[in-house]
Amino acid sequence: MTKPISYKRHRFPPEIIAHAVWLYFRFPLSLRLVEEMLLERGILVSYETVRRWAQKFGPAYARRLRRKKASRRNVWHLDEVVISIAGQKHWLWRAVDQDGYVLDEIVQSRRDIKAAKRLLRRLWKKQGCPPRRMITDKLGSYAAARRQIMPAVDHLSHKGLNNRAENSHLPLRRREQAMQGFRSPGGLQRFPSVFSATRNLFVPPRSRRSALATHLLRLNAVAEWKAAATLIA
Repeated sequence: MTKPISYKRHRFPPEIIAHAVWLYFRFPLSLRLVEEMLLERGILVSYETVRRWAQKFGPAYARRLRRKKASRRNVWHLDEVVISIAGQKHWLWRAVDQDGYVLDEIVQSRRDIKAAKRLLRRLWKKQGCPPRRMITDKLGSYAAARRQIMPAVDHLSHKGLNNRAENSHLPLRRREQAMQGFRSPGGLQRFPSVFSATRNLFVPPRSRRSALATHLLRLNAVAEWKAAATLIA
């Protein structure tokens, strides 16, 4: 069972805290811009307080958000992107499904077979079943890890087929620019886990749907966010 969220000893009500955390993770805003937007509504709070709220409540909200049900028909798109922190290279490994839903992300200091195997093991444990197919770029570590972890899974290695995973890095890159970079590997690991869970909820997969259907999806997302923050029953 997920532990209940406690707002004890916080001067501001839960509604304001949840709204500030939502603004920070949902939109490409810096902490100071969130502070300014709250001030426009008559809420005087410092950007440092917003940062502490994001660190404390963001992961708790993300754990309570409903996840997409795993399926053996899913296709995993795997990719890694380099992010520099204090002059050192770190690799953010990401897996998305055929709809662009982020399945998992992990920060590692290496880009080799061991790192690829760790990603596949985490994915299998979280999803509970292997995919129908795995699509990657031409990095050889994926093929070697797949042969050891899930040899029965079909694997396609082609840069042009993996655009879905590569494009999933773009929103985080925009956030990285707004935040002027990440300060530590731990901070890099914490932020995408909440950011991607929020984006999974509020950004539905592209499909031919009416404006009314899109509006209803967004209303449902807002209601689920409030439920995760225990603002509604």
